[in-house]
Amino acid sequence: MLRALTLLRPWRPLGVRGCTSDGTSGGHEIQVRALAGPDQGITEILMNRPHARNALGNIFVSEMLDALARLREDQKVRVLLFRSGVKGVFCAASSAIMGLIETTRGLLPGAGGTQRLPRCLGVALAKELIFTGRRLSGVQAHALGLVNHTVDQNKEGDAAYHRALALAQEILPQAPIAVRLGKVAIDRGMEVDIASGMAIEGMCYAQFSADTTSLYVVLRIKPGPHTRQASTLPLEPHPQPQVMCNFFNNQK
Repeated sequence: MLRALTLLRPWRPLGVRGCTSDGTSGGHEIQVRALAGPDQGITEILMNRPHARNALGNIFVSEMLDALARLREDQKVRVLLFRSGVKGVFCAASSAIMGLIETTRGLLPGAGGTQRLPRCLGVALAKELIFTGRRLSGVQAHALGLVNHTVDQNKEGDAAYHRALALAQEILPQAPIAVRLGKVAIDRGMEVDIASGMAIEGMCYAQFSADTTSLYVVLRIKPGPHTRQASTLPLEPHPQPQVMCNFFNNQK
């Protein structure tokens, strides 16, 4: 069955503060657009800092955090999709290279690289990639599970975006509370041991008949080297499922 044409609303800044890093008047590095029609509920965040190829500058990060904070309170937003306004950046081609190369420059991978990569690939492989500073192609990254999909490039150069949008469209009709609490259970459960994760899942399951805006999980866990003692974990009231456009375009 063919899907109805997606209706687009204009890009707009979402009450962001400050000025752009390049000093241009009235411009914004982070812009927001809500889709309409059959895709109502999908909101896109456009990252648009072309002169720095979307590098994470102070204004860029500030505007991003501001937009996310506001969208988090918008219950009309069901799925959040990140896309790049800079061609060839963020949603890169399969010929693009990625990696944590800081050790080749005498540095330590920052911004959580040493913590996120082992959680994604396992300790042994993460150490190999970080210790060697190895660079990976898009195809290699997909084979390792660093990106979700690879897609053939189209003439417009936005094949990766359309694949991400298709995934957002798959999520959109699903039960919103189930999707939200599923995200909470996964994200919070990955931060603790398996027994604690199962407890978080059970508490999230119980919230189907409760008010999710006041969801707080109190964990009472036996102390251990990989567990946390009695603690209160505030769970986001309306965590939006996010579709990062982490697909590689296969360029023939």
